[in-house]
Amino acid sequence: MASRSPSASRKSAAARNPAPHRKPAVKKGAVAKPDAGRLPEWNLADLYASIDAPEVTRDLDRVDADCKAFEADYKGKLATETAKSDGGAWLAEAVRRYEAIDDLAGRLGSYAGLIHAGDSVDPAISKFYGDISERLTAASVHLLFFTLELNRIDDDVIERAMQAPELGHYRPWIEDSRKDKPYQLEDRVEKLFHEKSQTGYSAWNRLFDQTIAGLRFKVGAKELAIEPTLNLLQDRSPEKRKAAGQALAKTFKANERTFALITNTLAKDKDISDRWRGFQDVADSRHLNNRVEREVVDALVASVRAAYPRLSHRYYALKARWFKKKKLAHWDRNAPLPFAATGVIPWNDARKMVLTAYGDFSAEMAGIAERFFTDRWIDAPVRPGKAPGAFSHPTTPSAHPYVLMNYQGKPRDVMTLAHELGHGVHQVLAAKNGALMAPTPLTLAETASVFGEMLTFKRLLAQTKNAKQRQALLAGKVEDMINTVVRQIAFYTFERAVHTERKNGELTAERIGQLWLSVQGESLGPAIEIKPGYETFWMYIPHFIHSPFYVYAYAFGDCLVNSLYAVYEHAAEGFAERYLAMLAAGGTKHYSELLKPFGLDAKNPKFWDGGLSVISGMIDELEAMG
Repeated sequence: MASRSPSASRKSAAARNPAPHRKPAVKKGAVAKPDAGRLPEWNLADLYASIDAPEVTRDLDRVDADCKAFEADYKGKLATETAKSDGGAWLAEAVRRYEAIDDLAGRLGSYAGLIHAGDSVDPAISKFYGDISERLTAASVHLLFFTLELNRIDDDVIERAMQAPELGHYRPWIEDSRKDKPYQLEDRVEKLFHEKSQTGYSAWNRLFDQTIAGLRFKVGAKELAIEPTLNLLQDRSPEKRKAAGQALAKTFKANERTFALITNTLAKDKDISDRWRGFQDVADSRHLNNRVEREVVDALVASVRAAYPRLSHRYYALKARWFKKKKLAHWDRNAPLPFAATGVIPWNDARKMVLTAYGDFSAEMAGIAERFFTDRWIDAPVRPGKAPGAFSHPTTPSAHPYVLMNYQGKPRDVMTLAHELGHGVHQVLAAKNGALMAPTPLTLAETASVFGEMLTFKRLLAQTKNAKQRQALLAGKVEDMINTVVRQIAFYTFERAVHTERKNGELTAERIGQLWLSVQGESLGPAIEIKPGYETFWMYIPHFIHSPFYVYAYAFGDCLVNSLYAVYEHAAEGFAERYLAMLAAGGTKHYSELLKPFGLDAKNPKFWDGGLSVISGMIDELEAMG
């Protein structure tokens, strides 16, 4: 249950709550059709039997006791004890105990988060989730001192101590933690930040979630929640898409003062934290969290923005032509293609498609993925109260990951299954590194998922002989990639504008809408007609609230995988082994070190152009099809 680092966002297993690893390109709100087949529900008994199981109380009490004992045994002693001749072995034992607490607390936090994700409307489950979160936060106060003191040990002392094999094992985690050193504050201030988070940004996050969940949108004669309303933007009926788009705009407009206040408050809260910690740029804390250099992200953003005309602008012009229009209204951007198949893909067929694609690449990878099916690590049905979208949650190394999705039998759902199982395989392979070194920074966390998706897509494409269905499959992949790369970089550009301007005072909802329209117009291009009301659509994006500047990691991962897949297509024997070794490294190596065996260098500006050219090449193929 490691304390929050100065970047205020790196989370240990204990602090991590299940959350989507990706923002689904298509929101899901409809009920799965019967012909998708029987869908599996996960078995959380591998964590705890139930919310009132005696083991939950036992483990909560143990976490409390262990945290207090840890503080009593080590607080104020790290510098002097580590400097002694046997300091390496002494500190290694402290880190081992710290990791054991993290693993146990991670089990509790994961169980509470997963059961809540499965049913967020049950009052008993909601109370359980809130109570567990409060208990873990309170217990973790006793651990805050550890990384703060660890980072204050002199460089030569810690280096000498790490010569002891027991402590040398933890070198990647120690060196990673010490990158936060320039940004950490005095212990009492860190404790205040930690405790006040519950009434500060965490409370505003909760207000956002509750407000979004409570909104209703009048579409025709129905009052719908946000998920089914967003889902109508992918309906085959143009009238329903338009009605949904207008309903979203109307309700957002009626609530703009609340969303503007939440956005302004959280941007100011972040500005205060950044100023106290000494971060220079509005996104530097996120870059530190992701262990990626600012210039690498800047190069990615510049490359994607320069590619807008040959990616999104060109594709949407093509899509408008398929609909026999010069322009598409913004509510038609994700409309299903007129020639796309309408049938439902049964769950067992989806399982076979993904496992076969994985197996063609690596028998070991397919074997790990198969356990998610056989051991009930997947929750697939759509249910009232269940979290939307999809995620793979790693839980903690002493357990195993769980996948949540809302399967409705669409081709995109098969891709989502492939995506989340990629995360799952990555998490299983990395677990051997332990609770402190298994987690992977976001920049590489999307690698395995997008690669698994690409393997499945390529197999489906090769099997599809019908020209129109092949075209639809290719177009669907391009849309997903545009949503992952172009749209997320536009989101990042918008966030930068909001946070930068917030330094000079509050932004009105109207001003935030103007910034939104500016970046959306640039990224979508002339073939998308932005109708009145779209200026409010910034209000529902959860990443802006929960994880500022998170979004560029999606583009990073997608472009990286495009380059990685190109290496795979031209590689001799041994690529799969190198790839699985990269995943198994978890958080023990910097992304640049992990990419070296593949001859890839993200610091080279041409690296991003190579990844973007894959998307451009697919659009070339679509244009050639007519």
